[in-house]
Amino acid sequence: MSLLKDVSLSTVVAGFVTVLVGFTSSAVIVFQAAQALGATEAQTASWMWSLGLAMGLTCIVLSLRYKVPVVTAWSTPGAAMLVTSVAGVSMAEAVGAFCISALLIIVAGATGWFEKAMQRIPVAIASAMLAGVLLRFGLAAFTALQTQLAMVLSMLAVYLAMRRLSPRYAIVAVLAVGVAIAALQGSLRWGEIRLELARPEFVMPAFSWHALASVALPLFVVTMASQNVPGVAVLRASNYHPPISPLITATGVTTLLLAPFGAFAVNLAAITAAICMGREAHEDEKRRYTAAVAAGVFYLIVGIFGAAVATLFAAFPKELVVALAGLALLNTIGNGLTAALKDDGTREAAMITFLVTASGVTLAGVGSAFWGLIAGAVALLVRPR
Repeated sequence: MSLLKDVSLSTVVAGFVTVLVGFTSSAVIVFQAAQALGATEAQTASWMWSLGLAMGLTCIVLSLRYKVPVVTAWSTPGAAMLVTSVAGVSMAEAVGAFCISALLIIVAGATGWFEKAMQRIPVAIASAMLAGVLLRFGLAAFTALQTQLAMVLSMLAVYLAMRRLSPRYAIVAVLAVGVAIAALQGSLRWGEIRLELARPEFVMPAFSWHALASVALPLFVVTMASQNVPGVAVLRASNYHPPISPLITATGVTTLLLAPFGAFAVNLAAITAAICMGREAHEDEKRRYTAAVAAGVFYLIVGIFGAAVATLFAAFPKELVVALAGLALLNTIGNGLTAALKDDGTREAAMITFLVTASGVTLAGVGSAFWGLIAGAVALLVRPR
C-alpha cells in the first residue's frame, strides 16, 4: 500500500522520461554491438529483451527494497567498446566474456572494496562530477532552439510558468506541450511503429583467453569506472545513501543470469538516474523512489517488445527528447554546482572535476566522469593547507 500512496503522475512521467532519454541516447550503440558480433535479428531482439528485463527488475526490486530511487542501465561505454573490440570473437565467446565480467562485478560488490573506495570521495567532488556529466544535457536543451525554435521555446515557456504555478507537474506539462506541438508539425513518426513480442534466445557461453583479454576485462573496467562510479556519485550528491555493495552485487548477479540471452552489462545509472532524483519527480525526496519503480516498469515493457520498441521511441523528434531531458535536469545541475562550490577549501578541486568531466574526454577507453574524479582527487591532495 505504501507504493500506491507514494506514487504520483509526476513520478510516473519522470520514470517514462528516464527510459525515453536512456533509450533514445544509446540504444543504437547496443544494436551496433550486437551486429558487430554477427547477431541475427532474433538475437538482437533477445538482447533488448534481456537488457529490458535486467534493468526493469533491478530498478523495481532495489528501489522498493531500499526506498530510494535506484536506477540501472546498460553499460553504454561497454557497448561502444564491444563495437570496436570483438573482432575474431564469436557470439558464444562474447557471452562467456559477459559472464566473467559479471563475476568480477559480483566480487567487487560482495567484498565491499568498491563501496569503501567510493566512501573516500568528498561530496564536493561527487557533486561537481554530477554537474559535469549533466551539463551537456542542459546545453543541448538550448542548442535545440536552432532547429526547432517554436517547439523548444514553447516547452521552455511552459516549464518556467509551471515552476511558478505547480513545480511538481512542470515536466508533465512540458512533455504534453512538446508532444502536442510535434503532432501539429507532423514530426511524430507514428506510422513507423510496429510492436511485436521478443523471444529470448539462449547462447551457450564459451571461454577463451582472447575473449577474456579483449572483452571481459575491458568490459568490467569500463563498466565500473565509467558507469558505477558516477552512478554512486549521483546517489551521494542527491543525498541518498543506500548500501552500495548490495546494489553492485545485484547488478552483477542479474547480468550473470541474463548474459546468455544478451545482457552484456547492467550497472547503476548516472544521467538517467538524476531525472528520478530531482524535485521535478516529486517534492518529497522520500517518495522519489516510485519514479525509479515506474522506470523499471517501462523498461520491462521495452524488454517484452524487444527491438521493436525502438520504433516507438524513434517516433519522437530528437529536439523534443533533448529539450525534455535538459529541462528535467536543470535543478539537478544547479544543486550539484551549489554543493560543489560552497566550500572554499574544495572549490578549486571541484571546478577541475567539473571541467574535466564536462569536457567529455575519453582516455584509455574510460570516460570523462572517472577522469574528472581522478583530477579532482589529485587537486585536493596538492592544494595548499
